[in-house]
Amino acid sequence: MYMSRRRLLAAGSSTVLAGAIGAPFVARAAGPEWTYKYANNLPETHPMNVRAREMAAAIKQDSGGRFDLQIFPSSQLGSDTDTLSQVRSGGVDFFTLSGLILSTLVLPASINGMGFAFPNYDAVWKAMDGELGAFVRAQIEKANLDVMEKIWDNGFRQTTTSTKPIVSPDDLKGFKIRVPPSPLWTSMFEAFGASPASINFNEVYSALQTKIVDGQENPLAIIATAKLYEVQKYCSLTNHMWDGFWFLANKKAWEKLPADLQAIVAKHINAAGLKERADVAELNASLQKDLAAKGMVFNATNANLFRDHLRKANFYSDWKAKFGEDGWAVLERSVGKLS
Repeated sequence: MYMSRRRLLAAGSSTVLAGAIGAPFVARAAGPEWTYKYANNLPETHPMNVRAREMAAAIKQDSGGRFDLQIFPSSQLGSDTDTLSQVRSGGVDFFTLSGLILSTLVLPASINGMGFAFPNYDAVWKAMDGELGAFVRAQIEKANLDVMEKIWDNGFRQTTTSTKPIVSPDDLKGFKIRVPPSPLWTSMFEAFGASPASINFNEVYSALQTKIVDGQENPLAIIATAKLYEVQKYCSLTNHMWDGFWFLANKKAWEKLPADLQAIVAKHINAAGLKERADVAELNASLQKDLAAKGMVFNATNANLFRDHLRKANFYSDWKAKFGEDGWAVLERSVGKLS
C-alpha cells in the first residue's frame, strides 16, 4: 500500500497527540491511589510519631505504593476538639485521641480514665485488650466512627506544679490546674476541691508560662517531650489516671478502602500501637532521672488516700450512675471494686 508523506506525518502527529493525552493517566496510576491524613497532638519526638512514621512507610510498601499516609503531629491541623470535628466531617481521615476527650462525644470512652482505678500496666492491658476495650470500641462505633483494635499508650498521669508538691488530697484544695476538655477530669479535680481549667493541649505550655494555671497533669513522656519541665518545678507521682489514645477513622473514608487495603492499614496501625506501648514504658522508666537532672523535684504519694477521698466525695457513685450499671460492671470486673 502506498502512503503519502503528508499522511505519514499526520499519522505520526496523531500518535504523539494520543501519547500526550494518555501520559497524565499513566503518571497518576504510578502514584498512590489513596492519600489519607493522620493527625495527632503530640510532638514529633514522642514515640507515637516515631512509630507512626515507620507505620506509614510499612503501609506504603505493603500496599505496593497504593496507600500514602500523611502525618500531621503537634496539633498542626487544629486543637483536639477541632480535629475531632474534622474527623467526623471527613476533613481528616485518622486521628489519635484520648478516650477522656472523646467522651465529650461518646461518654463511655472515658471509663478507662477513672481516677485511681488501675494499679499497674498489667491490669491496664488485660482490660483494654479484653472486655473493657471491646466495650469502649462498641460505644465509639455507635458515634459513626471507626476505631482500630489496639489502643496506644499515653501512660499513667502525674501532677506537676510551679508552686508546691502534691502529697495529699488536701494539697489540691483551691489549686489551679489545667485539665483536658473532659467532664471526668474536671469532676475528679473538683471532688478534691481544686479549680480545674479545661485547656487544649496546644495551649498548655503558654498557660503554665503565663500563670493562667499553676499546674497540669500528664504522663512523664509528654512532660519531657513537650518540655513542660521548663515551666514546672515539682512533679508528684500521683498515677491518678491511666490514659490511652484510640486510633480513630472517619467512617466513610475507612469504608471507601478496598478490603485488602483495610487489612494492610489496620495490621500496621495495630502493630505500631504495640511497639509504641513498649516505647512509652521504656521511656517512662528512665525519665524521672532525666527530668530530675533538668531541675524537677519528685515526690511519691499514697494512692489509697486519694481513692478514699473520692469515695467519700461520692465521685465513684456519681460516675457509676452516668456510665450505667452495665458499663460500671465491666470496669469493676477489670479493676476490682471501686464504689
